[in-house]
Amino acid sequence: MTQQQLAPSADGILAAFRAIDPVFTNSPLIEQQPANAELGLRLFAKVETLNPIRSFKGRGTDWWMQSEQPSDHPVVSASAGNFGQGLAYAGRARGRKVVIFSATTANPGKVEAMRRLGAEVRLEGDDFDAAKAAARAYADRHGCPFVEDGALRTIADGAGTIALEITERLSQEGVALDAIIVPLGNGALLTGIGTWIKAKAPACKVIGIVASNAPAMKQSWETGRIVSTETADTAADGIAVRECVPYALDCMRTTVDEVWAVSEEAIRSARDFSLTHYGLVVEEAGVAGLAGLIENGVSLKGKTVATILCGGNVRVTAP
Repeated sequence: MTQQQLAPSADGILAAFRAIDPVFTNSPLIEQQPANAELGLRLFAKVETLNPIRSFKGRGTDWWMQSEQPSDHPVVSASAGNFGQGLAYAGRARGRKVVIFSATTANPGKVEAMRRLGAEVRLEGDDFDAAKAAARAYADRHGCPFVEDGALRTIADGAGTIALEITERLSQEGVALDAIIVPLGNGALLTGIGTWIKAKAPACKVIGIVASNAPAMKQSWETGRIVSTETADTAADGIAVRECVPYALDCMRTTVDEVWAVSEEAIRSARDFSLTHYGLVVEEAGVAGLAGLIENGVSLKGKTVATILCGGNVRVTAP
């Protein structure tokens, strides 16, 4: 594998599930008949917005922090906000300093949340990937570990615990999934979930969702080579990536069946759908799976499907 790492594994996901702070695990899996009727399929939605950081990122960051040797060096990373909150939460619990680089255009609410959890947040660059380059350079200069979302096995294993919970719950009810629809940014969520599904429910399709305006991971997966784009101009900041993560791409080759792109209009519609049918305010990246079903889900009509509502840290605008 890229960076001399093994791929995520079902055993690794199970180990993560047993160890991750339970505040992040066993989130609700919900079904609403009006939602099913509107989509023309049976949909189970995994709600990852109710934990202390209001996103799934706490699973992978907690497991990564547990798996690392203690050190006096700060942990350095880049984040649009949710991954940074996860690292900050895990670092605070273990007395580990965390330095996060975010874009100057980052959601102010997410920046404040990272700082509230104890992270030092530096705003550099016009977008996430520019902030990531600044973070990597800072880590190199100061001899600090650089934590790249999507590029580390333990983070993907932690994210994969979501799929473990879904399949265990549905198997108890005698329900088999035809597909699982997963937002795709840096790739840890998709590759972790795909790893578990391919091991435990191989008949289930694994479908990643990118924003049409941020297609680097989709284009990389389709061409089999690293693709970068000039911009990633989407409201879904959690999946707004210009640079493909090589480790994630390697993992996707054996864990992903399809990758779909969704429009900004579909993302807006998905946020409305979530509020209307589930009573949940979910951020744009968090409803990418729903957007995929709204815009491209014809092939799944009549099927049983799951998705993840994976973040609820919305950008609050002034009145």
